[in-house]
Parts: sequence; C-alpha cells; structure tokens
Amino acid sequence: MNAIEIWVGTVMLLQMSIGISENVFLLLFYIHLTSSSPWLNSSDLILTHLTLANTTVFLTKGILDTLSGWGWRIFLGDMGCKTLLYLYRVARGLTICSTCLLSIFQAVTISPRTPRWARIKARFPNSVVPFCLLSWVLNLMIYVSVPIGVRSAQNSSTVSISLDLKYCSAVIGGTKTALVISAVISLQDLFFMVLMSIASGYMVWVLHRYHQQVQHLRTSGRSPRMMPEVRAAKRVMALVTLFILHYGRQSIMLSILINVKEKPALLVNSHLVLSFTFSVISPFLMISGDRRMRRFWKTQSPVSNMGPS
Repeated sequence: MNAIEIWVGTVMLLQMSIGISENVFLLLFYIHLTSSSPWLNSSDLILTHLTLANTTVFLTKGILDTLSGWGWRIFLGDMGCKTLLYLYRVARGLTICSTCLLSIFQAVTISPRTPRWARIKARFPNSVVPFCLLSWVLNLMIYVSVPIGVRSAQNSSTVSISLDLKYCSAVIGGTKTALVISAVISLQDLFFMVLMSIASGYMVWVLHRYHQQVQHLRTSGRSPRMMPEVRAAKRVMALVTLFILHYGRQSIMLSILINVKEKPALLVNSHLVLSFTFSVISPFLMISGDRRMRRFWKTQSPVSNMGPS
C-alpha cells in the first residue's frame, strides 16, 4: 500500500465509524421515543426513514469503499456485487425521497394559519406512511436494472468497463433500454430536487416574514422567542442545502469519471472520500437541532440517575 491508499483508507474508516455510530444512535433514539409513546409524529417518522436509508448506504457501498480504500481488490462475486450495489442505489433513492418529503412537510408546517393551509395540515400527516411505502416500491422497481450492468471485477472485460470500483465494475450499456432507464432515473432525481428547491424557497420566504415580525416586536420593546417550527424549518433547510450541494458534486464528478478514459487518481480518490458526505453530516444536523436529545442524555446520564448518598 502506498501513502495515498493509507490516507484514503483512514479517511473512509473514520467516516464509516462516525456515520454508522450517528445513524445507529438516531435509530435507537427513535425506537426509544416509540417505546415511550405509541406513535411517532410525522417529522420523526420521516427522519427515521432518512436515518434508515443513510444506515443502509453505509452498510452496503460504505463498507465496500472503505475496504477498497485500504487496498482490497477482488473479494466479491457477481451476486454479491449485484445485491449490494442494488441495495445501495435503492437506499440512495430513498434519501432523495425522504429529504424531499421532509422539506415539503416542514414547508406545510410553517405555512400561514389560513383555512386552506389548515385543511392541508390536517390531511398531510396521514400521507406520510403511504408516501414512504410508495418510495420503497418506486425505488425497488426503478433500480432493478442496476444488477444488469454490474459485474464482479474478475468478470469484467477492460473494454466494457465504464467505472472500475475495484471490487465491482459498472458496464457500459449502449442499448436503447439502458438509455431509457438512465433517463427515468435522472428525471426522478430531478423531479425531487425541484420539489425540494420549491419547498425550501417557500420556507425562506416564510422565515423572512417571520424575522420581519420579530424585528417589529423587538423595536416595540418585547422579546419574542423563536417558535419550534422555525427552528425545525432552519434545520430542514440546512439538510436540503447540504443534499443539493452533495448531489450536484456527486453527479458532476461521476459524469467526468464515466466519460474520461484516463481517470486522474486525485479525482477518483476525492469522489470516493466525498461520496458519503450527506450521510455523515445529516445525522449531526438532526442531533444538534433536536432539544429532546439533551433531555434524553440527561435521563441516560449516570450522574442524573444517582440517588443521594
């Protein structure tokens, strides 16, 4: 192993350790909320869905990329490559759907208290579970084509390789069917990205109006408190911004790697290291922005559980 492989492997291992720890903690936290209350609210349910998708991303391609970063080469057969990369693509699609649903839900939550919005707010929570189930069905169906274009590294010819992942290879598909599938996947991602952007833009407008009202209250001598909905909206906007930047970076770098014959080592390693940025940082945003976490840590703290001596 050379110095670059050691550096990439170390960074990937650090990301894996942090990312899996954060997401498993969040899953346990939401399980704890469910045990204390029979139902999760809609926002928690969406965040649980997003956390599950992030965890799956790490347990599939995250582990593979970390091992390859440490210099491992051929250790998967065709079936292993097809299964793990299929689950990764499904999980990646679920992160898009979950982030989009979260942004729309929060935009509805902070919307004005008008009769029209009141009806939407009353009906929207009942649509969360059906949307989550629909997103699973949609992604399982769309990405069913992924195993067709994936081969283990030892079974891929150097002529047909589009992207060498060291443990697996993505094979170039020149058929019309492959082009149609690629177009459908791209349109699906674009559709959800547009919805996220619209919902985030609406939240920016609502928050701007809120800050104008706060400024008015301050000039009148009153000290307003920030509403929980506003804090949650800012957290969701941070998540959406992070996702859009991550997705844009990933799409650009992946397009370059696929279409360039001589793939620069710096570009390949950078793409590998940055592939899990969203899944690592997003749980931190969820944890740091949720006040219930502080109460949870206090109740679990040994000091708080100690009785008087």
